[in-house]
Order: sequence, then C-alpha cells, then structure tokens
Amino acid sequence: MIRVHRIRLDPTATQGVYFARACGVSRFAYNWALAEWKRQYEAGGKPDEAALRKQLNAIKAAEFPWMAEVTKCAPQTAIKNVGLAFEHFFRRVKLGQKPGYPRFKRKGIRDSFRADNGPADATSHAVEVTGKVVKLPRCGVVRMREALRFAGRVKSATVSRMADGWYVALAVETEDRLTAKQDRGAVGVDLGVTTLATFSDGTTEPALKPHRAGHKRIVRLSQSLARKKKGSANRAKAKAKLARLHLRIANVRKDALHKLTTTLATNYSTIGIEDLNVSGMLRNGSLARSIADAGFSEFRRQLEYKAVMTGAQVIVIDRFYPSSKTCSGCGTIHEITLRDRVLSCGCGLKMNRDLNAAINIRRQALALQSVERKALAGASASVKPVSVKQKKRDVHRNVQTA
Repeated sequence: MIRVHRIRLDPTATQGVYFARACGVSRFAYNWALAEWKRQYEAGGKPDEAALRKQLNAIKAAEFPWMAEVTKCAPQTAIKNVGLAFEHFFRRVKLGQKPGYPRFKRKGIRDSFRADNGPADATSHAVEVTGKVVKLPRCGVVRMREALRFAGRVKSATVSRMADGWYVALAVETEDRLTAKQDRGAVGVDLGVTTLATFSDGTTEPALKPHRAGHKRIVRLSQSLARKKKGSANRAKAKAKLARLHLRIANVRKDALHKLTTTLATNYSTIGIEDLNVSGMLRNGSLARSIADAGFSEFRRQLEYKAVMTGAQVIVIDRFYPSSKTCSGCGTIHEITLRDRVLSCGCGLKMNRDLNAAINIRRQALALQSVERKALAGASASVKPVSVKQKKRDVHRNVQTA
C-alpha cells in the first residue's frame, strides 16, 4: 500500500533557491513535452512519454545545459506527468465526459518537482528520510517540521511551494496490514450544506463554512490587491497575503473532513453514501458557493481510502434514488422541494428530511450489500474444484501488481 505524508520544510536560503530552480526545470520540461507531443500528433505521429524522455536526454546537454544544475528526476518526472495527463484526457473522451485537454504550466502556479527512488534492491537512493530531515538529490539534507509517520520504503518525494512555504510529500510503500473486518454496525450518511452530515442514528455534523466565514476578508484583500501597481513589491506582498488566507480556508475545511471521515471509518463497518453529482450541483448559482465550501468530493475521497485501511465497506447509492422524498416509515414517495425541511407522511411519520434520507440510505446500502454477498456466495459455489496438478501450473501466473 502506498501512503503519502505531506510535511512542511525549513529550507535554508540556498536550498530555497535550488527548489525554485528545480521547479522551473520541471515546468519547462513539461511545457516542452506538451508542445512536442502536439507537434508530433499533428504531423501524424504517435507520441509517447518514454520516447519524449529519450529525446530530451539526447538534446538537453547541447540545448538546455542549465538543466544539469538540478536533479535529473525533475524533467523526467515532468514528462511522465504529460503522459498521465493524456491518459486521463483520452479516458474522459471515451467516457463522454468533458475532456479537459492538457494545458501549459505557468510560473508561480502550483510549482513543484518530484524525485523518485530507484528499485527496491538498489544500493543507494535519491531520497532518504532520517528523523526530521530528508535528503534530496543535488540538494542535501533539508529539515522537516515533523517526522515521517509511516514506516516503510520511501518511493518518491514531491517538493511543492504553497502560500506559506515549501512542503514535501513523501510517498511510502508500507506493508498491507489492514484491519480485520469486524461488524461495527451500519450507518447511512446524508450530506448537505446547512448540516454537513446527518447520520442515520441521529448524529449530525454542522457545516463549518470556512469560505463564507472568511468571505469579507477575501473581498477586502482582493480589493487591496487590485489597487496595487503591477510588478511592485507591495502587489507581491498583497498577493501572498491573499494566497495564505485561501490556504488557511482550505486547511480548515480539510481538517474538518478528516475528523468526520475518520470517525465514520473507525466506528462503522458499513457506510452508505449517495453518488452525488457534484459538478452538476455546482451549476446551481444560488448554492454553488455553499456546495464548494462543503467539500463533498473530498469527503468521499477521504472516506473511501480510510475505509480500506479500517476494513469498512463504503456502499454508494445511485444518485437517482429518492432518499429525501421517500418516507422511511412506509416507503411512500412525496413531492418536496429544498424549502421543505420536514417530511410529513400520512402514516404518521414526521421527521427532519436529512435524517429521513440518512435512514433510507442506510436501508438501501444494506439491501445492496445483501445482494452482493448472495452473488459472491453463488459464484464461489459454482466454481469447479481444481486438481493439484492444475494448481501447481497456475502458481506462477498469479502475480499481483500494486
């Protein structure tokens, strides 16, 4: 299992200059590879990132000698990212989604570079972590604000510049010590903008709305930035101040989601959630800011990877299932609007719509889980016994890759 820990760095002035230079090399290599990819494709060729890496290696000594000032990993991993960007582009095209053609990178926007370690059996590694220091290629030992949390082999280090300084994201290959599956009960979770999460057992998690809380200050700093002369030192200071505020808002949101998803993944074995169409919901002009502030997509991302580690199962309910409109007592479907906060049914049920939806999500998740288990049981029962000789023949074919 690959786990990533992002840690703030305390680089020296010289190391900060090196980081900026390495980010520049990475950005240049990415833009060069993207332009070359487009040129070859328009000429009728079939470009690929491996060929582009070889092409750059053949010409960089003569045409780009300044690349030798930083680690060779910076341009190589940048070209690999171009290949990944096109993989995602073609995947979205096949699925009929908005493709999002890869774009050129600008200086000062998400500056980063990555250094990869060699194979596991290599005698030396480009990236090494000891206590609160990390050794990076061509840079030396850099101090970190905290020690690495995970034990295992460090596969790569991605150094990036945020609004408040430099960070390193360490990817660590750890042992697959997953928590044994236990029956900790089931829960349905309904997400919303007024109340972030409502559990089927009645527990609620209020929405922090960090962007709304800091909106006035964002407006004030944005106006101050607009009044500054372009290219001036004061404009750079105002821009950095606004960026730090945006980073703080994002961190407050992420921290709240981490606490919520950790609670769910550790306290329940079956978690039902809805397959929300977040991109479609963001088209609602009156609710777009509140929906973006809640972080629904980040909630699902965190919950799914944490559930794997705790042995829980996340069951995603179809987005068209009328969880809010269906009475959790008798199953009658009602026509209600977003203004209706209470569901009143002829059967006598009168309940908050979010709690009613969470109960329905839990019930639907358990039903889907039961169907899945029966299907798996039927499939295992229909498997024909394999002879000992056949098993020996298949041993060398069952090679799994992470």
